[in-house]
Amino acid sequence: MNDTPRIRTVLSCAFLALTVTAGVTACAGSGGNPLSAGPYDAADQISFAAADEARLNPEKPLEITARGDDGRITDVTAVDAAGRHLAGELTADGRAWRSTGSLAAGTRYTVRVAAEDEDGAPGARTYTFETAPAKKALTVAFGPEAGTYGVGQPITAELSLPVKDRAARAVVERALKVGSTPAVEGSWYWVDDKTLHFRPKEYWPAGALVSVTANLDGLRVGDKLYGGPSKALRLKIGDRIEAVTDAGAHTMTVKRNGEVINTIPVTTGKEGFSTRNGIKVVLGKEYYVRMRGTSIGISEGSSDSYDLPVYYATRVTWSGEYVHAAPWSVDSQGVANVSHGCVGMSTGNAAWFYETVRPGDIVRTVNSYGEMMDTFGNGFGDWNMPWDKWRRGSALVADQGDPTAARDAGARLRPSI
Repeated sequence: MNDTPRIRTVLSCAFLALTVTAGVTACAGSGGNPLSAGPYDAADQISFAAADEARLNPEKPLEITARGDDGRITDVTAVDAAGRHLAGELTADGRAWRSTGSLAAGTRYTVRVAAEDEDGAPGARTYTFETAPAKKALTVAFGPEAGTYGVGQPITAELSLPVKDRAARAVVERALKVGSTPAVEGSWYWVDDKTLHFRPKEYWPAGALVSVTANLDGLRVGDKLYGGPSKALRLKIGDRIEAVTDAGAHTMTVKRNGEVINTIPVTTGKEGFSTRNGIKVVLGKEYYVRMRGTSIGISEGSSDSYDLPVYYATRVTWSGEYVHAAPWSVDSQGVANVSHGCVGMSTGNAAWFYETVRPGDIVRTVNSYGEMMDTFGNGFGDWNMPWDKWRRGSALVADQGDPTAARDAGARLRPSI
């Protein structure tokens, strides 16, 4: 392999001699008249130091210096292939420029140097170089899958490697971009070292278009850790569907864009199995589910044991809470709470609900004796956290506490029907 760094000169018209270090090769050319009307080819006055690597080490700074006493550097801009500018400082005498930001890994830079000679005539030099790829790359996978979702759907970001340092978290978070049309106020929350959730201050606007991108590729995150490529995400938000179950009144009220479209008699969790209070988000829909008490710790032979085929099951927690058809409890629906934690209704009403909602729609329970829905770990309880506390889970918010301290202990197994 050729051990000369791959440096390609794009334009050379400077009126002083420059030396560029950080592993850039040398080139030479002929001089010219600084007062000529055409571009002055100063290649013979500009040299690049030789290097042992074909590509520059991104851990090292980029340095550019003026050679000789008859001119100075006036400006330097360095931009990588992703359009990110490399920060740097120019000495007061214009003799040297040094990068203060970190080079990106595995990318190509275009550097433009503006200069002037001893008579003040302007000159310029443009060149390119490549940096070595990272040995350890941090990537991110966004969720959910592309599609149409309800107004309560959070955005998730799963990192390929843990990020614990606060400064490194801030680098990652700045690189994760969420756009919405119409615009919303929103924030990321660090659930743990590898997981972030994004939600707006309020629910997404009905009909919104949401884009999620990561500008991590090549970006220095921490000590010898750089970002890798990540796939962008596009979502569409549907109508605002909200289903509110009043466990005390044994009814569910369903609204579309603020208008009531159905009121359904239901049954919720009985004593000892009370349905969780709070806001949940539809996770998915299953036409048929076999629900067994043994799967959540109820022994066979117990008075609470069950093994039932369940239809039109709309899941709202990972631990097994659904809205579903419960033909065996029709006489109690609208009257009493007799389930093991799920919201039960007639087969016809369950079929209607199943066809009406989509993932991301809001399902809220009030006036139950149950605990509050977990914020994380058992589905999407993100909306139960007050906005000011949610904002403190961002690595970009000053004077924050440990964001993971506010994380819920985790999901508890709950009976399914």
